[in-house]
Amino acid sequence: MATSNTKIIIKKRANFRLTFALVAGLSALGLSSSASSAENGVMMQYFHWYTPADGKLWTQVQQQSSALAAAGFSALWLPPAYKGASGALDVGYGVYDMYDLGEFNQQGAVRTKYGTKTQYISAINTAHTQGLQVYGDLVFNHRGGADATESVTAVRVARDNRDREFGNDVQIDAWTQFNFSARQNQHSNFKWRWYHFDGVDWAQNLKENSIFKFRGNGKGWDWEVDTENVNYDYLMFADVDFSHPEVVQELKDWGDWYLTQTQVDGFRLDAVKHIRYEFFNEWLDYMRVTSGKPLFTVGEFWSYDTSKLHNYLNKTAGRMSLFDAPLHLNFHQASTANGNYDMRRIWDNSLMKEQPNLAVTLVENHDTQACQALASPVNDWFKPLAYAFILLRSQGYPNVFYADYYGANYTSSDNGCKNSVINMVSHKAKIDALLKARKDYAYGVQLDYLDHWDIIGWTRLGDTSHPKAMAVIMSDGAGGSKWMNVGRKSKTFIDITGNRSDIILSNLDGWAEFPVNNGSYSVWIEQDSQGSTVDVTFNCNNGITTPEQEVYVVGNDVSLGNWNTELAKKLSPNTYPSWNAVIKLAASTAIEWKCIKKSPAMLVWQSGTNNIYTSPSSGTGATSANF
Repeated sequence: MATSNTKIIIKKRANFRLTFALVAGLSALGLSSSASSAENGVMMQYFHWYTPADGKLWTQVQQQSSALAAAGFSALWLPPAYKGASGALDVGYGVYDMYDLGEFNQQGAVRTKYGTKTQYISAINTAHTQGLQVYGDLVFNHRGGADATESVTAVRVARDNRDREFGNDVQIDAWTQFNFSARQNQHSNFKWRWYHFDGVDWAQNLKENSIFKFRGNGKGWDWEVDTENVNYDYLMFADVDFSHPEVVQELKDWGDWYLTQTQVDGFRLDAVKHIRYEFFNEWLDYMRVTSGKPLFTVGEFWSYDTSKLHNYLNKTAGRMSLFDAPLHLNFHQASTANGNYDMRRIWDNSLMKEQPNLAVTLVENHDTQACQALASPVNDWFKPLAYAFILLRSQGYPNVFYADYYGANYTSSDNGCKNSVINMVSHKAKIDALLKARKDYAYGVQLDYLDHWDIIGWTRLGDTSHPKAMAVIMSDGAGGSKWMNVGRKSKTFIDITGNRSDIILSNLDGWAEFPVNNGSYSVWIEQDSQGSTVDVTFNCNNGITTPEQEVYVVGNDVSLGNWNTELAKKLSPNTYPSWNAVIKLAASTAIEWKCIKKSPAMLVWQSGTNNIYTSPSSGTGATSANF
């Protein structure tokens, strides 16, 4: 079946309207939250476009919830859970039946791409037991995979100007009849018909792919919507008419049912720029009042024009946040500029800078990954810098992308990729370190030093519950240093990323000069004042390596990466096959450590038990081990 696009407009409004006074009172009831309820909360988009269609994602959520909560995540954005037009292969955005969460044999399968309804509910319940919120992904804009066609009077419109009609009215067979016969009216007896839509992009009888706007009483494109293509109401499939009173009531009824079934904590709203702006004001007010829950909500208004985002946030009066698409674009451009991006401008024209309380910040998502229509991937070398920027600053609610955290490998011919093999690298170890820094140190006053073409930084001065200071510095070009105020006199700082082994001392004015490597970042954390440091030479003997291997030491101390092999300290082969390096340790400290060999494809550990060493109280020390 060819895809179809349809939408209808009826000027009559739904009967239910919350008064302005009631809307104003929502915040007093705690029901209009547009920010994470968790302190320093972080959400994860727990899927990507090419997540395997094996029905195992909900089970994976259940298995990983404990680890994700421990890492510092506070919420999971899960993919659309209902049956799509492509059945068990559908990512979820080609929505067919929103009442089928993997329960009925429709579109060729019972389960969805991600699993069954039972597994979905179990995943949510497990996430809740771990203290994680869950946000459901709602696709209201369109319906696809209709069960039958209906004869509709329509007119063709220009793709680049949806208000410009051309040609005569024409009778088309449109895929707009949704009967859901396999469900047999369970959960709902609502049936979608042509008058619930505004238009389609396929006429079955004409075998023609054009945008057809429906004729009829009150029909026309919805307004206000995005002004791209003059009126961007129509996007794809059969386009829902959000001015039709039956549609408005049906979506409220579905929302009541979905919340009762799933107990999700909020929503990600798809394609909001194509939906009449007033609609979600009424729908969200209704859902929050009837459920008694704050229902954090973030909308996808994907535009790099920040003024459009501000306009939408104003029209929806703070009822939802928006994804910060302009910030993502800045990250993409910085990552592809070969060190020639002006880092002073890294957050210019972003919601993070201009409306931070309603900004959900992100580095990448399922639409921007390679081979997608909006592909604008952030190059791997820059991703840790971008994540440091969204995770360690005070502005915005950060979202971590599944494929950036776990990695992803897929082959795609979408959007001209021509059977391309894509390998997305896992940045889990680096993101975990940033999550810990966010959870432990990203508090209090923020002082910005975004004042250099390459090297920028900021400090966080902590609060009474989190008293240690933090300094973050990054460069997209040459390495260097920056003086920054940490508000602490004569305090030592170490880089928890492992990118630098220096120990930095703040001066009597509370300032310190923090270094950074080229094309890198460092996160400097204030250390306890007691004790001093000593230089210890680590030796790994008999370190015979292949051309791609190098030798590192890793151990249970922050100076040795806390057993995180991504943060291990590299040794020098100057006395090959012995490898060595001088590393600063806290004086009189007992540690455990090991030698490892690392290459892009393999990790080899020193055999046997851990090496045990206690650093001297002063002077220098040395410790050795053999492969």
